[in-house]
Amino acid sequence: MIKEREFATYSNSHIIDEGLRNYMLKIYNYMAGGLTATALVAYLVVTNPSIFRLFFNEMGYTGFGYLALFAPLILVFAFGWVLQRGTVEQVRAMFWGYSALMGISLAPIFLVYTGTSITRIFLITAATFGSLSLYGYTTKKDVSGWGSFLFIGLFGVIIASIVNIFMKSSGLDYALSYITVFIFAGLTVYDTQTLKSMYYANGLTEDGENRGAIAGALSLYLDFINMFMALLRLFGDRR
Repeated sequence: MIKEREFATYSNSHIIDEGLRNYMLKIYNYMAGGLTATALVAYLVVTNPSIFRLFFNEMGYTGFGYLALFAPLILVFAFGWVLQRGTVEQVRAMFWGYSALMGISLAPIFLVYTGTSITRIFLITAATFGSLSLYGYTTKKDVSGWGSFLFIGLFGVIIASIVNIFMKSSGLDYALSYITVFIFAGLTVYDTQTLKSMYYANGLTEDGENRGAIAGALSLYLDFINMFMALLRLFGDRR
């Protein structure tokens, strides 16, 4: 009887671990797809003058450009509502729509930074993100206590960034970029472990797993994008 119980415990643990791996792979696949969509849209915008002029001109953003700039922020807030009340297809559409709009918002970086520099920083970000996410997935250390500290720090960075729009301090901008890298590095570890913990705690249905995977992909996508942009501001080669 004892051996049968031990075997049953091992079997259940194995099934859960296999399910967790599949769940996390689904998250990473969505995230990779979102980053690919963002890059393709950004490249499409910057390489087609007619499309580019629709969003940007010599003075900066056009009306459509400002709409594309702020639309992702609106979609982030709307995403939670759709996640709770919409269908899985609607949640998925929100994710892809957000990724595409981010591509429009990020298109100007191809004009500011060299293509080689963007590629180099992207690969550095990918390696850093992968290592941090792997740590968050495998570590036995409970990092849930990091959450409040990281979100307070993120709120402070947002406030300071808004202030610096008017101050135009290059020193503060560099300092905020370094702080942003550290905050989103921490959030990558925190979010990965949180997604793992939620899987174990919730016992997700297929519908819940699909919703959770898309929501998790968006969280990690945002961690990656913000880390990438901060590193690009710090180490990117300007044209």
